[in-house]
Amino acid sequence: MQAVAVRAASRRTANRSQPASPLGEVDPGLIVRLLGQWRFLISLGLDMLGFVAQLVALRRLPLFAVQAIVAGNLAVTAVVASWLIKIQLTWREWLAVAGVVVGVGLLGLSAGAEGATGVSEAFKLALIVAVAGVAVAGVAASKLGNPARTLVLGAVAGLGYGVVAVAARVLPGFSLSELVRDPAAYALAAAGIVSFMLYATALEGGSVTVATAAVVLAETAPPALIGVMFLGDHTRHGLTAVAVLAFILAVACALLLARFGEAGDHSDPADQDRLRSADGEPSTSTVC
Repeated sequence: MQAVAVRAASRRTANRSQPASPLGEVDPGLIVRLLGQWRFLISLGLDMLGFVAQLVALRRLPLFAVQAIVAGNLAVTAVVASWLIKIQLTWREWLAVAGVVVGVGLLGLSAGAEGATGVSEAFKLALIVAVAGVAVAGVAASKLGNPARTLVLGAVAGLGYGVVAVAARVLPGFSLSELVRDPAAYALAAAGIVSFMLYATALEGGSVTVATAAVVLAETAPPALIGVMFLGDHTRHGLTAVAVLAFILAVACALLLARFGEAGDHSDPADQDRLRSADGEPSTSTVC
C-alpha cells in the first residue's frame, strides 16, 4: 500500500529536468503529498499499531528477538506481493518464506528476558549522532543509480529503523515528563521520520521487495549486536546455539527473497499501468 501511494504521489518525472537538489532524490514534500493518499493513511495506521506492539515486545524480549520477528514482515511482503502485484513465487521462494517464519519462531522460543534499560546519557546522545549519520548517508545513497540506489537506500533506512528500536528500548518510561527530558525520545522521533523518508524514496523508483528486504536486514543485525553488547540481552540457558542458527536461517531466507525482488519480468503489465496512473499522472517506476 505504501508503494502504490508513493508512486502515485511521486513527482520524479516532472522534476527530472530541474537542477540537482542538495538532498539528491530525497523529496521532503513527498511525505506531505502522501497525506492525501488513502492507502498511505491506512498503511500508516497499520505501522503505528505494529510500533505499539513492538514497544511492548521490547519491554519483554531482547532486541535480537524482537527485531528478527519484526523482520518476518519480509515474508508477509513477498506473499502479499504475489497476490496484489501478481508476482509468481517459485517453490524456493515459498521455502524461504517458511524459513523466515521458522527462524523467527525459534528465536522467540530461545530468547531470554530483556536486559537492563538503564544506559548513560552519552549512549543516548550517540543515538542522535547516529540519526544525523543516517540522514547524510541517505542523501548520498539517493544519488546512486538503480538497482544500487534502491538497495542502499533501503539499507540506510533500515539502519535508521534500528536506531528507532534501540531508542525505544532505552526509554525510561512513556509519560510526557519523561519523554521531554530524554534524548532517546528525540532520537526515536527523528530516526522514524528520516528513515521513513528514505524508505519512501527507495520505493519511489525501485522494487518493493528489494527495498523492504534491505530495510528489514539492516534493522535486524545492528540492534541485535547492540543489545547483546551494551544492553544485557541474552538467550535462555543452553539455547544460544539455537538462537544463532535461527537468526542465520531467518537472514539467509530473507536474502533469498531479496534476490527474487530483482526479477522484474514476473510483474503483471496491467498492474504496472495501474500503479503508474494511480493519480492520473505518469510515473517512471517499474514494479518488480
